[in-house]
Amino acid sequence: MREAVAWAKGEDVEARTVKVRVPSSVDVGAVRHKLGLTQTQFADAFGFTASSVRNWEQGHRSPEGAARVLLTVIARKPKAVLDALREEGLLDRA
Repeated sequence: MREAVAWAKGEDVEARTVKVRVPSSVDVGAVRHKLGLTQTQFADAFGFTASSVRNWEQGHRSPEGAARVLLTVIARKPKAVLDALREEGLLDRA
């Protein structure tokens, strides 16, 4: 906790290495349905292509490593992802 507070204050802290366990699968359709979005809306909101979302949901393809991690975060904290994208100027208002 001290390191987190120090880092938040802009102080130098020793970097620690962590390893993310990539989930073996993500039910993209369930994530999307939970958010009440169409495939196109979901793709647009989170930076995927509509064809990727469609292929994942139809079982023709599976999301790869980083996409599975992002989808897992979206499933749990979609607002946090959207807020981060907005803060970086990466979220367009349609």
